[in-house]
Amino acid sequence: QGPLGEGSRTRSRWHRPRRRPGPPHHVRPRAVSRRRRAHVAGMSEALRRHVGAKRETPPWKEVTFKCAFHNTIWDVFKSRGWRETESELDWDIFWCEKDWIHDMFDKIHLQPNQKVNHFRNHYELTRKDLMIKNIKRAQRQAQRDGFLEDAEKYARCSPLTFVLPTEYSMFVEEFKKQQANGSIWIMKPVGSAQGKGIFLFDKLSDIAGWKQKPSWMQRDEDQKNPRAAANKTDEDEEQRKDPEPYVVQRYLSDPLLIGGKKFDLRLYVLVTSYVPLTVYMYRSGFARFSHERFSMDSISDPMVHLTNVAVQKRSEHYDEKRGGKWELHSMKQYLLQREDPEKVEALFREIQDVIIFSLLAVQKIMIQDKHCFELYGYDVMISSDLKPWLIEVNASPSLTANTSADYAMKFGLLDDTLTILDFEKYLAGGESQIGGFDVLYKNGSRVGPSDKALFRSYLGCHNNRRIQVA
Repeated sequence: QGPLGEGSRTRSRWHRPRRRPGPPHHVRPRAVSRRRRAHVAGMSEALRRHVGAKRETPPWKEVTFKCAFHNTIWDVFKSRGWRETESELDWDIFWCEKDWIHDMFDKIHLQPNQKVNHFRNHYELTRKDLMIKNIKRAQRQAQRDGFLEDAEKYARCSPLTFVLPTEYSMFVEEFKKQQANGSIWIMKPVGSAQGKGIFLFDKLSDIAGWKQKPSWMQRDEDQKNPRAAANKTDEDEEQRKDPEPYVVQRYLSDPLLIGGKKFDLRLYVLVTSYVPLTVYMYRSGFARFSHERFSMDSISDPMVHLTNVAVQKRSEHYDEKRGGKWELHSMKQYLLQREDPEKVEALFREIQDVIIFSLLAVQKIMIQDKHCFELYGYDVMISSDLKPWLIEVNASPSLTANTSADYAMKFGLLDDTLTILDFEKYLAGGESQIGGFDVLYKNGSRVGPSDKALFRSYLGCHNNRRIQVA
């Protein structure tokens, strides 16, 4: 779940229900508020104008949808003229919750045209401990195979990380090596979101609860000494319970600051297939800022160190008008003016490297299914030397908007996602750009601007989704 709580069904002022739209693929002007009308006539409408003359009279296909959320994605479905259904299985697309995938997906049979918005084992990438485990494994395999450059890129994906309690001893060894440098570490629960349960520390005594032996080690000891095991009390059993799994990472104590404040990037990546791996990168995104000036003097203040919107909304300095966000294109232009342009271009290309290699790390273990796709929310932090670091990947990035600009961006993102899925069969199949999405990886190779191009990455460039097919 993303930092704004996608699962909420509360209707904000950005999500008032519209009247039922007219015939499929044609939204009557009165059915959409004046504030939204410009957002609705996005990529899908441009494509219809572009290809409509070449097809039979619309509608060419009536698309049915089922949606577990009542936020921006529901608005996009309705704006395209698609028909909502409450049927259990009679739909073309179901934008479902992750729990539905876990509970129901293996118990049903889907038709070739049906799609859902998660892969079966999406958690291999989106759970913090499994993501690190898979990246480390891919790095070791690349080293064994002699692909040292690839191994280095896997290592650059994320900060030094350990999974507790299973890697507690390894972490302690590394902690003692780094202690002379005054390193700070950050603890994160593997399955939580919105900044819950996160804290910073600089003493081993702060995490004494994760020193306990894992259950398999306890069982081995009990088998070796059954008499002692039989004499254990309920209190002993309570004390030996495994602590909640956490990841511990070396804290990025020298982040790039803007206006003296820390920020991270929320980026959007669409994967339509893992075999072959097919990846689309959205040009737009945003930076999420803390509302207090950054300082390492106090490591216990979440308003300084955590950029999650759910955390920052509690700050007395929270800016409701901007939502603590800055559009990615504007931020990139700022960096190009303040920093060495070549280093900024290298930064954005390296961000794409991080995304590609994180997906390659899970490609072989992700269960491929033609009915599945995934819109990931990548959280990336930038250090003061303009190097990117992957913080986490979200399987359910927030689709609820807290400002009008946020709504416009997410509306376009989702509309372009549905265009790529191509239920109406608009696309020829060889497009390198579809709306605000650019093909990032396809057929075993990276796709993007040529080496002679002025920009080495489309990420953060002008999002020309409205005129792309004009």
